[in-house]
Amino acid sequence: MQQSGKTVMNIHGLNKIYGAGCPHCFELTGPEHGSNICPECGTVVACHDISLDLKQGEILGIVGESGSGKSTLVRCLYFDEKISGGECYLAAYGDGKTNLFKETAQRKRYIRDHLMGMVYQNPLLGIKPHFTAGGNVAEKLLTADMYNFAAIRSRAKELLLRTEVPTSRIDSFPADFSGGMQQRVQIAKALANNPPLLFLDEITTGLDVSVQAKVLDLIKEIQRELKITMLVISHDLMVVRMLAGRTIVMKSGRIVESGLTDQILEDPQQPYTQLLVHSML
Repeated sequence: MQQSGKTVMNIHGLNKIYGAGCPHCFELTGPEHGSNICPECGTVVACHDISLDLKQGEILGIVGESGSGKSTLVRCLYFDEKISGGECYLAAYGDGKTNLFKETAQRKRYIRDHLMGMVYQNPLLGIKPHFTAGGNVAEKLLTADMYNFAAIRSRAKELLLRTEVPTSRIDSFPADFSGGMQQRVQIAKALANNPPLLFLDEITTGLDVSVQAKVLDLIKEIQRELKITMLVISHDLMVVRMLAGRTIVMKSGRIVESGLTDQILEDPQQPYTQLLVHSML
């Protein structure tokens, strides 16, 4: 269901290019040209003029084929990638009036550590293989300024239990876990700092269907209980249908359609969205 709460994050005019760029990059790329590669200079326009907002307690889905720019977008929002232009405001930071992209590297680290969580498609991008399950959660807690060992250990157990990782495995290393269990440890780590905003990037890709269903059920349960605002990136419309109240469709670095998830899936307006929906049927 679409949320009517306050805006948690607002993004305006986000651009991300790979290459030198030229005056023709934006006008000669995009869905109408069938490519995000500039024919004049070869620059890749990964994202152009992306504007959206996230409401408190909602799950917003972003779908699109590989290369549509959806994962680049979330990496920009989490500061894994440096943007080429645009603005981003977070209600929990600077009274929602400070452009996060203009902040120093030190302040961006603070925002990541205290106000955001990230769950990557590959769990080993989000958890460190030489840390135990508990150690990975502890790492996030330390960056968020929790230093009491007993409190950290207790919080790690609580989070692992919350994400259905047996607390008896708290001292096990990621190599001893299945892919689905590694993903659960990564989710526990992402939740450690009680972030108001959680990014999920293709988190079910590569998992068995039965494991996918369990991970998605876990995400829905966490969102219901903790009311965390989530941005879910997926190429799979079934994932978005299960999770998201609103959905944005991207192609060639642009937003081509947005609206309530049920509305988009039942009555898609754009030809590209129609293709996506029909491929799901």
